[in-house]
Amino acid sequence: MVDLLDPSNVITRLFNAKKYDEMYNYCKKLLEKIPNDMLALQNISLSLIYLKKYDEAIEYCNKVLEIKESDLYALKNKIFALENLNQYEQVIELCRQILLTNPKDIWTLNSMGLSLNELNRHKEALECYNTTLLIEPNDVTALINKAISLSHLGNYLDAIDYYDKSQIIDPTLKEIPLAKSRLFEKLGKTDDAFLAAQGVLNKDMEKIKNAAKENKCSVFHQFCNDEFEKSDSD
Repeated sequence: MVDLLDPSNVITRLFNAKKYDEMYNYCKKLLEKIPNDMLALQNISLSLIYLKKYDEAIEYCNKVLEIKESDLYALKNKIFALENLNQYEQVIELCRQILLTNPKDIWTLNSMGLSLNELNRHKEALECYNTTLLIEPNDVTALINKAISLSHLGNYLDAIDYYDKSQIIDPTLKEIPLAKSRLFEKLGKTDDAFLAAQGVLNKDMEKIKNAAKENKCSVFHQFCNDEFEKSDSD
């Protein structure tokens, strides 16, 4: 039988209910009884992050790290808080600390890459995303952020390919078609830009463009006709 009064269960219940104020107060009471209670210290920092009180969250993360220097939960909470405070150099330092212990920590690699992007260090960011993709080739976060890094470096065609890969894995990502479209526009490929904005994958673009040539019509009209035929057959 589950002990509903067990602190871990209470905290989980409050977190799942998004009652972050109550979660904070509950952890605070636990700390009044036992100041070094790791469960309370870790979760009070989490509640403060969700309450957007990032400086306070960092203070509690530091208390955990004084007890256990390599506590992964506290390190990642601190990284998240620092990201929200735009303290990207500090984020990178903490990410390196984690990666010394676990060089295959995908969350940390991606976080480090994002901070490097924010500091306009896009070539270094690419190294983080490349490492992630060697570990997990379908990691959408790394694919998208690699595309962003490549576009900052002017490698638009490669960026489009990585956006396309992320779109194949997760077609629900609404920002990808527009991002691809903007890059095609920069390359002067207006037909591709139009098709990308409609959510068409790279592999399907040539089919539509070839059909437009055969039918002696614009890509726009060919796409509209194809969509009409699809809806008519449903």
